[in-house]
Amino acid sequence: MKVVVAIDSFKGSMTSMEAGYAIAEGIRRVDAGAVVQVRPLADGGEGTVDALVCGMNGRMRNIVVTGPLGAPVTCGYGIIDETKTAVIEMSAAAGITLVAENERNPLHTTTYGVGETIKDAIAQGCRRFIIGIGGSATNDGGVGMLQALGFGFLNKEGCQVPFGAKGLEELETINDTYVVPELAECEFRIACDVTNVLCGDQGCSAVYGPQKGATPSMIMQMDKWLNYYAALAREQFPKANPKQAGTGAAGGLGFAFLTFTNAVLESGIKIVLDETRLEEYMQDTDVVITGEGRLDGQTAMGKAPVGVAGLAKKYDKPVLAFAGSVTKEAVKCNECGIDAFFPILRGVVTLEDAMKTENAVRNLSDTVEQVFRLWCIGGRK
Repeated sequence: MKVVVAIDSFKGSMTSMEAGYAIAEGIRRVDAGAVVQVRPLADGGEGTVDALVCGMNGRMRNIVVTGPLGAPVTCGYGIIDETKTAVIEMSAAAGITLVAENERNPLHTTTYGVGETIKDAIAQGCRRFIIGIGGSATNDGGVGMLQALGFGFLNKEGCQVPFGAKGLEELETINDTYVVPELAECEFRIACDVTNVLCGDQGCSAVYGPQKGATPSMIMQMDKWLNYYAALAREQFPKANPKQAGTGAAGGLGFAFLTFTNAVLESGIKIVLDETRLEEYMQDTDVVITGEGRLDGQTAMGKAPVGVAGLAKKYDKPVLAFAGSVTKEAVKCNECGIDAFFPILRGVVTLEDAMKTENAVRNLSDTVEQVFRLWCIGGRK
């Protein structure tokens, strides 16, 4: 029997690979000779670095960068040496969780540390980048990141504008005189699952500003500054298009990548499925296993397990899913290629006990074992 396992993390309990190995254990209790291929899975957000590094023989690198409020933070990112690829979550350098709730203010938060991380990866030999841009604390249009990479965003005195959205108020000129030379050799796949434009009612300031600490008056100011920034960028950089879907992601970081680098914005799950070459493993397998911590109606709206199921159905493969819990709305997953799904909880327990890694691993292995006993009885071995 051949099985491909590509399961998302159970956040707070198991990483993608830990869950995959737990499934493999349950299968091998039933069929010791089963060939089980465990592949990493993530959706481009939290956990993507861990999943790709663990699943693709990568390594972690920790560096100190400028945090969202200017103080140093330790940022971890992944390097896959075989393909010279860096895997970065921008939230590790400029995420909202790095800022105390009472200190959140997008006028002052910067993406400078994201640029420092990219610059470090370039120095490590990376020329391909996978970057998740969810969870930002910023609304600076990606200017901080670009400053760290050598771009000049200058005020009327010819000095770099200050950090944060507030700096855009002073912006007079943009230049690329001192940009890191190797940046021209780099390709960026940006995991972006939002379609907001840069400015206006559906722009980053209006839609995401409030959760980052912006008041109504700040939102109006930031939107005006970003509009001017985009117009100024277009004078020198023809790719600048603030109306393109996704340019408003991460407080305008999407716009910065598309305008100033060789970047594409793509669905996070598409990037992960491509990079892990999951389709190659699907073609001669007998069954595909996926899942995540909670299967619900949102899962059916394009989350990672449904991405796996869609790929499996290209080859008419049966798909089973396992989850820590399921809701009534999870039945929608059956319409999206998941043939059957199973919750792994085996009794009434507290949430704390259910989420302990050792308990979650045991529950997952035990549930998979019982499902595969039935599978083998049905002659599918």
